[in-house]
Amino acid sequence: MKEKIEALRLQIEEAMQNASTGRALYELKMRFQTELKGIMSGMKDLPKEERPAFGKIVNECKQAMEEKFAEQEVVVRQKEMEQKYASERIDISMPGKSRKQGALHPITLVKNELISIFSGMGFTVFEGPEIETDYYNFTALNTPKDHPARDMQDTFYLAENLLLRTQTSAGQIRVMEKQKPPIKILSPGRVFRSDDDATHSPMFHQMEGLVVDKGITLCDLQGMLAEFARKVFTSSTKVRLRPSYFPFTEPSVEVDLSCTECGGKGCRLCKGTGWIEVLGAGMVNRHVLENCGVDPDEYSGFAFGMGIERIAMLKYGINNIKTLFENDTRFLEQFEN
Repeated sequence: MKEKIEALRLQIEEAMQNASTGRALYELKMRFQTELKGIMSGMKDLPKEERPAFGKIVNECKQAMEEKFAEQEVVVRQKEMEQKYASERIDISMPGKSRKQGALHPITLVKNELISIFSGMGFTVFEGPEIETDYYNFTALNTPKDHPARDMQDTFYLAENLLLRTQTSAGQIRVMEKQKPPIKILSPGRVFRSDDDATHSPMFHQMEGLVVDKGITLCDLQGMLAEFARKVFTSSTKVRLRPSYFPFTEPSVEVDLSCTECGGKGCRLCKGTGWIEVLGAGMVNRHVLENCGVDPDEYSGFAFGMGIERIAMLKYGINNIKTLFENDTRFLEQFEN
């Protein structure tokens, strides 16, 4: 029995030198205690007079091994700490890893700029729902179901009377129904049309405005748009109104700005005309006012609508609308402040 204890001690001490981690040392300690317990179970087979001497040998071996385990644990823990420090060492001579600060998207930049400009003219902001009823998107805007103007807008219908709004003008109806004149609102937001090419997207952003009060004229509209053009582009930007047609305005106009590239001299961007079409506008149709419970004989108003992407493309010289939605960081980095 004594020989077994000595053999176990030598075996464990040898294995202890190869234990390089605290976990390995712990498992070795458990192994020693288990095997020593197995040897001690044979104590019952010894004569009574030999049992005290055997117990003394076991206790001495157990105490000596506990001391060795404690000493080796200090050594192993020190090695582990040294390895940890080595793995976490930082070379302060190496360049640091930097994270670039994000920036606002050009569409957001233009949207915020437009809101700031028109807010300075007394406009407040109203954002309507993106899923609209046929009534608010078309009928209330003087575009009944049999109206040919509906063919001008390829609409995404969700149900018979529900659709993804094709224009934020629906928000103007909601405001006029609940608020009596004077009214001066902006209605920005996403709109949806089945249209896709270099200058059109199935989803894009609009900024529409509405003013309703006593004595509002087309001259008020032209003066406001002239101020808008000077602030968004340059102080020399000019505004031109051309007759057009929209079912919800009468008279209706297309609004052109002097070319942002050539200043009106003629270039490839403006196709030699010196002018670029930017937005549509006009005096609010009498039928639209009546649909909202506003007396057209007492009040008049004007409305305008522009594509925010269109303004961004002109302002920043972007020639393809899809560039605005590709999330290419090389493109977006150009708009960092």
